[in-house]
Amino acid sequence: MAMETTNEYAQGIREHLPQFSLHVLLVFATGLTIGSERAVVPVLGRDVLGVTSLFVIGSFVVSFGIVKSLINLYAGKWGEEYGRKPVLILGWATALPLPIILIFAPNWWWITLGNIFLGINQGLTWSMAVNAKIDLAGPEQRGIAVGIDEAFGYTGLAVGAWITGVIAAQTSLRPEPFYFLAAVVVLAFLISISLIKETVQYARAEGDDEHHDANLPFDEVLKRATYGDRTLFAAAQAGHIENFVDVLFWIGVPIYLTSQGLGIAAVGVVVGVHSAMYFLQIGTGGLADRIGRRPPVIAGMFVAGVGVLGMTVVTEYLLWAVMAGVAGVGMALLYPNLMTVPGDAAHPTWRASGMGVYRMWRDSGYAVGAILIGLAMQFINIKAAFYMTGLLMFVSGGLVHLWMEETHPDFGTHEPPAPAPETPNRTTSED
Repeated sequence: MAMETTNEYAQGIREHLPQFSLHVLLVFATGLTIGSERAVVPVLGRDVLGVTSLFVIGSFVVSFGIVKSLINLYAGKWGEEYGRKPVLILGWATALPLPIILIFAPNWWWITLGNIFLGINQGLTWSMAVNAKIDLAGPEQRGIAVGIDEAFGYTGLAVGAWITGVIAAQTSLRPEPFYFLAAVVVLAFLISISLIKETVQYARAEGDDEHHDANLPFDEVLKRATYGDRTLFAAAQAGHIENFVDVLFWIGVPIYLTSQGLGIAAVGVVVGVHSAMYFLQIGTGGLADRIGRRPPVIAGMFVAGVGVLGMTVVTEYLLWAVMAGVAGVGMALLYPNLMTVPGDAAHPTWRASGMGVYRMWRDSGYAVGAILIGLAMQFINIKAAFYMTGLLMFVSGGLVHLWMEETHPDFGTHEPPAPAPETPNRTTSED
């Protein structure tokens, strides 16, 4: 239920629309930041820095994935201990060196180093953006809050890919596209410092009205959200595999389409169309609030797989854009609703940590996906990376169908694990 015990901590999107909107703006900026790399950087490595190995080109996503997954693991914990705002500010501060590195990098390993900063930025800022929205929205609007977060974040990614692709086509691959990136990062940093207010108190107040599974130790949260619950494991593995699609559109699609003769501006459009479909999450998150998490997740895994495989079948610009859009629709169905699963299953006092564990397993898929996709492109061919990703999406979707129970708080079938052991300081339902 939404908070009813005190007006001071009343939850709801409408009640907190100004701050909620600022967090929407910041997650849009988070998307712009990563999107500014999507169309330009892989081609920059091949055509400017002289990287001939497709596996090496994928290395910058490996560094990003490893760092972001580890940051995700602890970002939620830090957000609970220190508050959302300090962690958010730190996230934007770590992005400040990124445009400078991309502009002046003398070789590809500098780009890989830059993506360490990007991974920290994305892990901290996006984690705090989604947790702040959930704090403000409350349980009854949790799905739509996550959907709005992901919709605007990935719309930002699409816009960033499109804008930098256009800039690169009209000027050069660098430095001009990264002037835009620098402006985004500086503006977001200033907004985080001057306009954002703390929201962690809403989660703490929400937790005061609940008494099960509160105050879990972090190692217990890690176990429970990884393998201690079959439903949460199913969500974690699906999140891990679906990020292979994101990696494919980051490193595989630009290389593949330019090798087929498509110009950099058109590549930016195709990548942008895929990411733009994520805006549908503004509806799919709300849909899951009405029908449950399982149906859109399962459908999304298979639809995204079909779109990925379709990219290898068609041979025209428009049809590539259509298939990229199909894959994007599948991702829009599954992406916010997978993340809502640990949000449903966790107590408010450790929800941010539980979601951090899920996001750790999900975003480690960037690293693993980049390695496997890079190896497939290097030692078989580029299309093999598409075949592998599509097949894994089908297999992972099958596991979700078999193992993941419904977690929706109103009509879910999922039974959470047994409560944590009582401690002298714990509040019990008998108090």
